[in-house]
Amino acid sequence: MKKQFIKLFDLSGKTAIVTGGAGILGSHFCMGLADAGANVAVVDINIEKANELARTIEKDYGVKTLAVYCDLTSEQSVKEMVDSVVSEFKTIDILHNNAAGKSSNLEAFFAPFEEYELNQWKEIMSTNLDGMFLVAKYVGKVMKQQKNGGSIIQTASIYGVLAPDNRIYEGSFYLDRQINTPAIYSASKGGVVALTKYLSTYWAKDKIRVNTITPGGVESGQNEIFKQNYSNRIPLGRMAQADEMVGALIYLASDASSYVTGQNIMIDGGLSSW
Repeated sequence: MKKQFIKLFDLSGKTAIVTGGAGILGSHFCMGLADAGANVAVVDINIEKANELARTIEKDYGVKTLAVYCDLTSEQSVKEMVDSVVSEFKTIDILHNNAAGKSSNLEAFFAPFEEYELNQWKEIMSTNLDGMFLVAKYVGKVMKQQKNGGSIIQTASIYGVLAPDNRIYEGSFYLDRQINTPAIYSASKGGVVALTKYLSTYWAKDKIRVNTITPGGVESGQNEIFKQNYSNRIPLGRMAQADEMVGALIYLASDASSYVTGQNIMIDGGLSSW
């Protein structure tokens, strides 16, 4: 009997939430899920951008969408977001716990470790890890009550697994300034990987799979010096494009990965293999 394996990737009729859905990577993730057939809740603190993206996705892909405001640092806001999605779509099948943030105060965010302020550390942690906890808590509760299982995918970072090579930042500019990777970013993203592993075993009995995708460096406006410095560290010899993150997400969201949980898929051009 011939089996049609490609259908394992079909998400038709599923409901997906993407936090940080209007961002550089998030918008590609939302479009990828829609292209696979899923109805998509575009969750973002920038509701104008979320609404614009939701309208575009409906027009281009013919699925149902919902733009939802959410402040991930507020438990009440997270609860209201999940309630809104359930009210609109009735079920939640896929969560892409994707949102992360930088500070509005870039001087404080990129400060040397010896001078790093505790309030800045807590501000980033409240979005990058506390927010992941809150969204997983409320969505996981819904999935458990539905008794149909589900897939949760969380976005980490290469610097949650590896230490940054600070040499690549010499002469590099991004966000109109000299940058680095602060310790809070690495610590918060490392926490995402650990949270994934914990939840993968905690919810396994409920058929809720939990996995991580870990992007390497993605081109998003860095100067040529940075791109060259970074590319020199990559076996494939270049930075990633945003849409190259999407395939792994579709795999983990779909039945193609029905026996995969607790894993961290590195989408890093081979950097972690050196």
